[in-house]
Amino acid sequence: MELYAIRRRSCWANAGELEVAGKRSGEVGDEPDSGVRWIRSYVLQEDDGRLGTLCIYEATGPDAIRKHAENSGFTADEINEAVDTVLVRPDPVKSTA
Repeated sequence: MELYAIRRRSCWANAGELEVAGKRSGEVGDEPDSGVRWIRSYVLQEDDGRLGTLCIYEATGPDAIRKHAENSGFTADEINEAVDTVLVRPDPVKSTA
């Protein structure tokens, strides 16, 4: 398995749609021999007002990512293999206070 970044542009109108898609994506990815493992996603506000994501996955290859996206009901607009990780600091955590 290699590490990939997947860009999904303007796929969802709102957070509710994204939540439903995320649940489905998790179910599809958790199926035996799916060839993918979802690590994390960053939700992005697109210029058109819709939501997109930048997702980090481990996968057996781009074809497994495309199949996962198709079976989950959304796109994988760009798929790039991550060749290295540079961690300056952990992702910030929103305050619950």
